[in-house]
Amino acid sequence: MLPTTANALGTHILLELNQCPAALLLEKDTLETALVQSAEAAGATVVKPIFHQFSPHGLSGVVVIAESHIAVHTWPEHSYAAIDIFTCGDPVIASRIQTEIEKRFAPAQVSGQTITRGPSV
Repeated sequence: MLPTTANALGTHILLELNQCPAALLLEKDTLETALVQSAEAAGATVVKPIFHQFSPHGLSGVVVIAESHIAVHTWPEHSYAAIDIFTCGDPVIASRIQTEIEKRFAPAQVSGQTITRGPSV
């Protein structure tokens, strides 16, 4: 059983970004900057970003924010990125982060879902 809005502790947004610019999917520094700037522009407090470049291609990373985290995994060969946004407290921050990410990634197609996180009743 999922938590109700009344006992929600956090908001978890799962994003599917298709046909993203290649630089964001291939270049570690470019991806890190885009996610850190998205968090900051949304009013989140960045604690620490950690990213890893895979060989031959692809990136994984997390931006730890005081409100929780933003995680990303890229598949450049498919022009695709999977992004999780998890925030505790005010759900508006998660929504703002999503908006900022979509601006920076400029995907041709976006799909996603929002899950309320917290203890079951």
